[in-house]
Amino acid sequence: MRIVFHGENASSFSGDFAALVGSGAEITILPDVLSTAAERQAYAQADVIVGVRFDASLPRPEKLRLFHVPGAGYDAVDLTLLPASAVVCNCFGHEQAIAEYVMTALLMRHVPLADADQRLRRGDWAYWAGAPERAHDEMAGKTIGLLGFGHIGKAVAARAKAFEMEVVVANRSAVAASAQVDRAFTLDALDTFWGTFDYLVVSVPLTDETRGLVGASAFAAMRPSAVVVNVGRGPTIDEQALFDALKSNRIAGAIVDTWYAYPGPDRKNVLPSSLPFHELPNVVMTPHMSGWTSGTIRRRQRTIADNVRRRAAGEPCTNVVRGETV
Repeated sequence: MRIVFHGENASSFSGDFAALVGSGAEITILPDVLSTAAERQAYAQADVIVGVRFDASLPRPEKLRLFHVPGAGYDAVDLTLLPASAVVCNCFGHEQAIAEYVMTALLMRHVPLADADQRLRRGDWAYWAGAPERAHDEMAGKTIGLLGFGHIGKAVAARAKAFEMEVVVANRSAVAASAQVDRAFTLDALDTFWGTFDYLVVSVPLTDETRGLVGASAFAAMRPSAVVVNVGRGPTIDEQALFDALKSNRIAGAIVDTWYAYPGPDRKNVLPSSLPFHELPNVVMTPHMSGWTSGTIRRRQRTIADNVRRRAAGEPCTNVVRGETV
């Protein structure tokens, strides 16, 4: 079976891959831009492609049996252009890492370890216990709103409950109240949802329905103390509305990991938005790193290898986005 890892992201999962799928695997690693005839031929002849995108600029792999996205999002894959013979799958395994990122980001707003350390090195006991004015805040008793209750939302909810937080959820399909969910809304009740939380974690996938889902009216309905965390896709939050809400202090802050502009082969160092988020003091900016850990790579690699073995054996794959259409 000819297996192609296309691009830098996909190539991260290629290490020792042959040992995971067994003998008979012919593995080729290709760059993001296929610039030679040999590279384009290798892509066109693949039985399996692991990659984050597929569009009309790429050679059509007529014999393709499996296209595997090495992540959850497949919005850059044009499913209509892939051969009917190909099963398309994605994978998760990032929810543990992203949930840790979310809790770290929120804890940093309440437990001033770095500032306390720097001050005490100068002999400044600014946070010393014993006086109310030196007390810092805590997360227990606060409410976290989860826009999206898939793998990431569930992982965040479990950790939030461990911190004695209240959890409210807004999701496309109904979510029942449980030990981890105190209140739940469907997306047609967002007008009520927006005012219920201290923190909002956005993890919905990017679709026509969710693009710009968090817009100016949403920010207007939030508490002034609200903090927004985006670990889903940048455009699920309206870019201008987010900037305006932060600049005007309509909300207290944001932690943004998923953006509106990304590096490419011809531009390595770019700001993540056309708007000057980097000039705002109430936003923490990270480069789409929340789910990228060694654990995520291991878990996703196992999922991809398992699906390659299943496809070779004629068995049903897991995490199927699109099945064969022939």
